Amino acid sequence: MSKSIVVTGGTKGIGRAIIQKFAKEGFDVFTCSRNSSDLQQLKADFELEFPNQRIYIKTADLSQKEQVDDFAKMVKSQGIPDVIINNTGVFLPGSIHLEPEGNFELMMHTNLFSAYYLTRAFTLEMIERRSGHIFSIGSIAGLTAYSNGGSYAISKWAMLGFTKCLRQELKEFNIKVTSILPGATFTASWEGVDIPVERFMKVEDIADSVWSAYNLSPYSVVEEIVIRPQLGDL
Repeated sequence: MSKSIVVTGGTKGIGRAIIQKFAKEGFDVFTCSRNSSDLQQLKADFELEFPNQRIYIKTADLSQKEQVDDFAKMVKSQGIPDVIINNTGVFLPGSIHLEPEGNFELMMHTNLFSAYYLTRAFTLEMIERRSGHIFSIGSIAGLTAYSNGGSYAISKWAMLGFTKCLRQELKEFNIKVTSILPGATFTASWEGVDIPVERFMKVEDIADSVWSAYNLSPYSVVEEIVIRPQLGDL
């Protein structure tokens, strides 16, 4: 029976690179996005490249709890996944005292609450099964305060705290929990900036790091991976 992975926000950037990496290793995939046309394109590309594997897609805005629940129900209809990648996120720059009303709520609901609700949807079954690996895609913004980070940075600090707590709760049940904390990675978030591509990390490097952490023996877990551009943060 094929193993399966859930990747939220899987149509672009880091999420898509992780899907590609795990699909090459024989995993079936569950993913979601707010953009249905991007999902359909991902599905078509996946089925062309991996004709013997399955991909399940759902249009969902994970800033809305009801849509997180609906996505989880879709996944559960096919079983309990082996790996969960909490990747969905949104970045709106701005200082705490100047950013528009609603930025805080949007980024907390998208970047943090989605991971909280989705993880809760599967943990009891993972505990009963005594296996699984949960990854949170955070950011170095969750380690280092910087100007113009605003609510995004707050959400990523909270995401790291959530993941640390989850690690302590689940370790006795043989469930691994890992925080991935990347620096500037060349994704759609950076489109249009006047910075050489060479200054960014590649999404494939993040995916390779996730795969490496997943492949440790049952006796070890990588709790945190901090990945930065070779020439330093942007």
